[in-house]
Amino acid sequence: MASESIHPASAPSRRVVVAAVGAAGLALTLNACGSEDDPSPAASDAAGAGAGAGSALAKTSDIPEGGGKIFKDSGVVVTQPTAGEFKAFSSKCTHQGCAVSGITNGVITCPCHKSEFSVADGSVKKGPATQPLPEAKITVSGDSITLA
Repeated sequence: MASESIHPASAPSRRVVVAAVGAAGLALTLNACGSEDDPSPAASDAAGAGAGAGSALAKTSDIPEGGGKIFKDSGVVVTQPTAGEFKAFSSKCTHQGCAVSGITNGVITCPCHKSEFSVADGSVKKGPATQPLPEAKITVSGDSITLA
């Protein structure tokens, strides 16, 4: 009686499986980071996901003069560069699409690579980002700030 080896003809080799998993991981990483200074449509959509047009974001008293507040769910940063002047920008860094995380001393900061943006106009104060934060549309009526 001859012994038989069973070799599944359709089973991939270990090398093929490892290569496929590596390629899938690389694709996910590249997709998540985006390309440098060429933001994806989602990164340039200043309104982002979350609260839609016409949604109240905050009271004017919630936004500190010379600073601002990040609205993660809406994908925007609302700032008050000078008393009574309100601006809004995308909360996605134009370098690689990370969400900005803080506002200090008139500067919006990105935690991923330490890019800095002006609260007054979204311009780059410090790279590696080279593009300003895209402006978002807001409406200020009385003491209410609404995403337009």
